[in-house]
Amino acid sequence: MEDTGRLAEIRFASRPDQLPEVRSVVRKAVKTQGYIPDVANCIVLAIDEACANVIKHAYGEALTGDIILEILSKSDETIFRLTDFAPPIDKKSVRSRDLEDVRPGGLGVHFIHEVMDEVEFLEPPEGVGNILEMRKKLPRHRE
Repeated sequence: MEDTGRLAEIRFASRPDQLPEVRSVVRKAVKTQGYIPDVANCIVLAIDEACANVIKHAYGEALTGDIILEILSKSDETIFRLTDFAPPIDKKSVRSRDLEDVRPGGLGVHFIHEVMDEVEFLEPPEGVGNILEMRKKLPRHRE
């Protein structure tokens, strides 16, 4: 198995007012990985959207849950692992609405899949609700 390095880890409350700090942590981490600014911005927005979905859909009205975001570096990719302690969700229900259905909202899952190279739910250990892992290949020019 390849060595994996930890770029960052943040544990935060499942509240929207926590998202600016999360975006800051993600932005700093992806900057060290050498992504061009446009790609880095898209990664930051994708992680923000994933966190917002956990807050809105996994925890719902409960503002007391925790979320952990781990950002890991492998030789050829960056891994973003989002862990929550909400009730497990029906993973088959996590999908974007039809792109032909033009109206505000509902496209976050589509955006996440467009930005990331791999997106999957991992089997959570006992006491954990959901784990979403997103992977993004590193830029080719990176040494």
